[in-house]
Amino acid sequence: MIPCQKDKFDIPDHITYLNCAYTSPLLCSSQKKGVSAVQAKATPWKITPTDFFTTLESVRGLFARLINCPMDDVAIIPAVSYGIALAAANLPLKAGQNILVLEDQFPSNIYSWKRLAAKNKGQMKIVKRPFDHDWTSAIINSMDEHTAIVALPTCHWTDGTLIDLVRIGQICRDKKSALVLDGTQSLGAMPFSIPEVQPDFLITAAHKWLLGPYSMGFCYVHPRWQAGGVPLEENWLNRKGSHDLSRLVDYQDDYQPGARRFDVGEASNFFLTPVAESSLQQILEWGVENIGKTLGVKTDKIAQQANEMGYELPLKVMRAPHLIGLPMPGGVPKDLPVRLSKNNIYVSVRGDAIRIAPHLYNSDEDLDRLFEVLGQ
Repeated sequence: MIPCQKDKFDIPDHITYLNCAYTSPLLCSSQKKGVSAVQAKATPWKITPTDFFTTLESVRGLFARLINCPMDDVAIIPAVSYGIALAAANLPLKAGQNILVLEDQFPSNIYSWKRLAAKNKGQMKIVKRPFDHDWTSAIINSMDEHTAIVALPTCHWTDGTLIDLVRIGQICRDKKSALVLDGTQSLGAMPFSIPEVQPDFLITAAHKWLLGPYSMGFCYVHPRWQAGGVPLEENWLNRKGSHDLSRLVDYQDDYQPGARRFDVGEASNFFLTPVAESSLQQILEWGVENIGKTLGVKTDKIAQQANEMGYELPLKVMRAPHLIGLPMPGGVPKDLPVRLSKNNIYVSVRGDAIRIAPHLYNSDEDLDRLFEVLGQ
């Protein structure tokens, strides 16, 4: 168990922020790195060619440690939509084949698949939300011999209901279906292992559970899709020999090794990479497993208090440890978020549920404040 870490964040005592699934606050250490990075741009004569690569490769390596893969398999991207478009540009889909997605899946993991299906005369196949919250069985039962791509979140973004990714990964391999995962709502708060799940692509934004900056993310690309893979753009940084800025006009047909060919242009963003580096270092120092266990205690308390108030929640085995939705039949009252914010309590409403997403900066008093207002 990790004790409350609120002192590492710039959160006033009267603020109850239970909305990490929306976007996280920055660590004070990351904030300082960001300020220093902005100040450094004021004196560009101090920026050396090495600076374009040093922090970039550090961040790539830190994220690779987080998901247990070689750093060469990680690309730097600006958003989940970019990573999904990258996967859609490289995965084959034949006429009559289908792409499997979940009902109410986040739109960034939908639109590129709709375009691909329309272009290749394929189909979108939507797994309906199961009444028993067993997404895993529902996904498996929806797969057939025509399923070419299974595009999923690592847990459902609206309420944190779980998917057995190891089991899904094995079945995808058995059926020769590509597995594409959006890990934005779990990476950094739940352990994830590339060797255990073996996805084709794993994509995430940095600004939620990775406690990082907006407009930055990561994309794991399985080695089978690297050689000969098609980037979404051609930029100087992802070409062989780009470390020598004096010879960039010696145009290269070859790319940087591994998944670097898929890096977004200006991946070595001087403002964003130092912030991401600092945040990933802190997450790895805490340990993702420790973070998940600590947040699990908080969501267990939320579930207990919610049950006592009459909310019907999925069983614990169906819930992620860090994210929980309180379903309200008939929908959440439109004025509820405003009423909560007037009491300096911040959560999200997603679908027919109040989505509560605590982190290490939250105390038991924060949870008590939430339910005091909900009880009114």
